[in-house]
Amino acid sequence: MSYLDNIRTFVRVYELGSMSAAGRDLRISPAVTSSRIAQLEDHLNVRLFQRTTRNLTPTEQGKAFYTGACEILEAVDSAEAQVVNITENPRGSLYVAAPLGVGRRLIAPQVPEFLKTYPEVSLRLRLTDRRVDLTSEGLDLAFFLGQPEDSTLRIRKIADVERILCAAPEYIAARGNPATGAELIAQGHECLNLRFPGATEFQWRLITPEGAKRFRVSGRYEADDGEVLTDWALAGQGIALKPIFEVADHLASGRLVPVATQTPPEPIQMACLFTHRRGQDPKTRLFMDFIIDRIGAVVRSDVPA
Repeated sequence: MSYLDNIRTFVRVYELGSMSAAGRDLRISPAVTSSRIAQLEDHLNVRLFQRTTRNLTPTEQGKAFYTGACEILEAVDSAEAQVVNITENPRGSLYVAAPLGVGRRLIAPQVPEFLKTYPEVSLRLRLTDRRVDLTSEGLDLAFFLGQPEDSTLRIRKIADVERILCAAPEYIAARGNPATGAELIAQGHECLNLRFPGATEFQWRLITPEGAKRFRVSGRYEADDGEVLTDWALAGQGIALKPIFEVADHLASGRLVPVATQTPPEPIQMACLFTHRRGQDPKTRLFMDFIIDRIGAVVRSDVPA
């Protein structure tokens, strides 16, 4: 078993925080994963992880070795790129995260064409509306809406995404259609809110004649899944703030209608987030280029006529 395989296994165990998770990720058995770590520790004559029945924690030596291990793998990948033209024929696994709506409507439909174009690449797509940690979760790339919390990561902007406040005609018939954000608040409308970990209140940033303003909104409905908010809006339960591309079909069919059109929501940034090391990987760059080329125009779409 090669020393390089042991290093790759160590890096995945470190990033995923679990022998079993790393084994599944690398498609090797837990026994092989454990054996590779043991061989590496024997070779280095140090303990890389502290193990308990519930936790796996890197030692100080493990933390130091991780930095060097990443540099080794980066150097190997770079060397391979020079001799096998890996930019045109990339290989290996890509680990990508995206919000549910972005992933289902924009990313996932493009994946088959990408994998057909690059048959030696496999892609593992994780869809979640929660914020992800690229390093600890072992991700190569994450698509996101908004502003990242970690300023040390690299960002590649895709577009400013147009958004809309919308509700079902049944809701409008029962509660009325406020013309502005101020009316929405004053009339006590039911707002459907997307919850992020740590959120203590909900604010919608709307464009008023005086400029962009934050409106503190409330409602009995909240979820950490944006698709659930769309379903609630379609069922007539309240007003949702959505990227237009996520609800374009419902707007076109009349199942949802615009709300508070005199103070529309401020556009939100869509971008890719990646570490410097991951961004040097040719297959990561190729996937970013591929996706951005195909979805850039879609996410800038205006409200259907």
